[in-house]
Amino acid sequence: MTRFTLSVLLLVLCFVSDVAQAQVATPKYSNEFLNIGVGARALSMGNVQVAVADDATAGFWNPAGLLQLRNKYNIALMHSELFAGIAKNDFGSFAMPIDSSSALAVSVIRLGVDDIVDTRRLQNEYGYIQYDSIRFFSVADYAMLLSYARKSNLIQGLTLGVNAKIIYRNVGEFANAWGFGFDAGAQLRRGTWQFGVMAKDVTTTFTAWTHNVEALEATYQQTGNDLPESTAELTLPRLVLGVAKNFTFSDKFTGLLASDIDFTFDGKRNVLLKSDFASVDPHVGMELAYANTVFVRGGINNYQQFRNFNGSMSSKVQPNFGVGFENNGLNIDLALSRVSGNDGNTANANGLYSIIISLGYSFN
Repeated sequence: MTRFTLSVLLLVLCFVSDVAQAQVATPKYSNEFLNIGVGARALSMGNVQVAVADDATAGFWNPAGLLQLRNKYNIALMHSELFAGIAKNDFGSFAMPIDSSSALAVSVIRLGVDDIVDTRRLQNEYGYIQYDSIRFFSVADYAMLLSYARKSNLIQGLTLGVNAKIIYRNVGEFANAWGFGFDAGAQLRRGTWQFGVMAKDVTTTFTAWTHNVEALEATYQQTGNDLPESTAELTLPRLVLGVAKNFTFSDKFTGLLASDIDFTFDGKRNVLLKSDFASVDPHVGMELAYANTVFVRGGINNYQQFRNFNGSMSSKVQPNFGVGFENNGLNIDLALSRVSGNDGNTANANGLYSIIISLGYSFN
């Protein structure tokens, strides 16, 4: 236990060191697909989970929550479609306790766009169109998370967790990338209060790209572009603080009110509070339950400011809604996210949104 605690503290120190280095280096956005979120419960609550994650999805949100598993074997599955079904976002996880003081989980994430048309060979050397020469390829991002959690022997109600994640990104036959990184988290429960902290990419995650230059050389020469070179992307640390409060209204009606605050250190983002050192993005979620069987959820996140056509500034937030059902270890959750607003945006005016469905099953 002492070695595990020291390891977590070491990761926190690395987090502080990487944040300091980020102030003198030019950061890059990378691996943003890991910030979309997983699970219909979480997405309907505005991605508020750091303090309350307690099922197989905890491997993604906060591995320390794996100590709250109710049964021995826990499975979570999710499917969602983004951008009117163009992109598919899928998640699967298996979690189980090792003993009364520790637990582990394995999670897999895929975000991809499939069946992209490759028309490079559409016209033959004689100038004729050959439709049978059309090929298709996919662009997809993958991540596998290996999670471990352990109870603290020093502080009652404190649990600690760590993720080791492997990232693979693929652009058909043209390019691919590999990355590796760590996350560290903790949860503390005190009566009806729950607290959480999650340090993502605590050691900074490096993703190295390689390109198949031969596959695109002719196209790049025809268009006058420079051939791509192998590069490396940095994913700088992100710190998330969470707090939640449980309410009991009657024997059967209960409630949960929670909030997460994201701190990013890769430059100014379009969030509520921003500076050269850090950007602060709060989000709020709630959950009402009847007999711990039927759930109604809601959340607000993704605060942004934008400029109107007349030059004035406006702001908006993203509302999310969802329902859930749980019985005999089976969870069925549905979320409605990215709900259209009244900001005059064409896409929003057309009512584009995402429907997320997730299933969970736990048994002994």
